[in-house]
Amino acid sequence: MWSRIGNSKATSGIASRAIRRWRWSSSAASSVEPSGGGRFAAVWGNGDYGRLGHGNLESQWRPKPVAFSGFKQQGLKSIACGGAHTLFLTESGQVYATGLNDHGQLGISDHKMYTTEPVEVSGLPEEIVEISAGYHHSCAITVDGELYMWGNNSSGQLGLGKKSEKVVPVPTKVECLTGMFVKRAALGSEHSIAVTDEGDALSWGGGESGRLGHGHESSIFGFLGSSCEYTPRLIKKLEGLKVKNIAAGLLHSACIDENGSVFLFGEKALEKLGFGGNKNATTPSMIDELPYSGEVACGGYHTCVITSGGELYTWGSNENGCLGNGSTDVFHLPERVEGPFVKSPVSKVGNHLIQ
Repeated sequence: MWSRIGNSKATSGIASRAIRRWRWSSSAASSVEPSGGGRFAAVWGNGDYGRLGHGNLESQWRPKPVAFSGFKQQGLKSIACGGAHTLFLTESGQVYATGLNDHGQLGISDHKMYTTEPVEVSGLPEEIVEISAGYHHSCAITVDGELYMWGNNSSGQLGLGKKSEKVVPVPTKVECLTGMFVKRAALGSEHSIAVTDEGDALSWGGGESGRLGHGHESSIFGFLGSSCEYTPRLIKKLEGLKVKNIAAGLLHSACIDENGSVFLFGEKALEKLGFGGNKNATTPSMIDELPYSGEVACGGYHTCVITSGGELYTWGSNENGCLGNGSTDVFHLPERVEGPFVKSPVSKVGNHLIQ
């Protein structure tokens, strides 16, 4: 039994599965250079539904730059990978999307099932500074701290209220957050998390396995009562802490406060240490085994943390060696990833949702 929330080691044979990865490259390192210089995205892996943005459905075994013509010759600021779609944020604050659109996750005005090249997301009113992609939903944060969401809303993961449509194909402002300045958002499979400039953490969407941190738990038969939250709700156990960073996986979530402490909540293994006798941590629990931390990322079934000193720690499922520790064993405790990172500190890490 594996754990993404942390505690004790186990081994598991796991079948191989191809997933998409991304990285940043400088324009000087490639023949693809925008006028005036800038950063570009190089993507590779599974090309189904055009999620790589190369204009076709082909998979790529090596990094390949996404053509600048798709972004009107603009450099890129950031990128976000969802289940089978990708979002790109340009340096001028525009958002583009490519890949699967079966739940409106691309945020484009027409009803294409997918697109193989980046298309500008419609309906965003002003400069965007942050983007995030979930399994079938997407979001963008404006320069004024307003949160816009679109895509699948079957579990209330868009935060638009219980009466909103199950699919919202164009960006829609989360009105109930009016008056709050949203700094960051993280999208999981069917849930979402946001943090404000005051350090308050809110979550909404499907609450299975306690991934919202509100204390939701399954019944004895695995059925849930009213575990969905259709509008953003403050995570009470984190009240009074100033949350700085957040992350969302399939059935678990994570955050880091201003003191560098890591908190996790959601599904975990039965054979854990320090979390009591339940299968899930339905409210945030602090991980004691980590030094002062600055960045956190949740994959489908694993978690990564970067400390203030640039050390990378990983734990959880280790399919395809995704923990980077040289094995395919499952780890329930944070384990430092060494290799090239012993001499070179890590500054950023990204994971991918797998279902």
